[in-house]
Amino acid sequence: MSQHAPSEQAITISQSAVKRIANLIESEGNAALKLRVSVSGGGCSGFQYGFELDESTSDEDLIFELDGVRVVVDKVSLDLLNGAELDFKEDLMGSYFVMSNPNATSTCGCGSSFSV
Repeated sequence: MSQHAPSEQAITISQSAVKRIANLIESEGNAALKLRVSVSGGGCSGFQYGFELDESTSDEDLIFELDGVRVVVDKVSLDLLNGAELDFKEDLMGSYFVMSNPNATSTCGCGSSFSV
């Protein structure tokens, strides 16, 4: 069973991200969905962020919740995301989730990958 995240390791979720996640879950018609944020190898800077709706969790997952919206991060990804903020932006490039990650030493131009 997943667990709520301990206070020493955390990500924050902006109000813009909360609103967008809630809208996505509502449009899917499945209140059990959560946004899974992950980090994997690849991308132009070494690591890349992943965002997907998921209704399952595992023992390796931590849950961050704000205003009833749940974001799931696995423990390995959290090591690279600790202290980061999940945000949702709408601009000329489109609409997208973005991480403001203090652990990243560099990011690519589009902000979807990073290195540490």
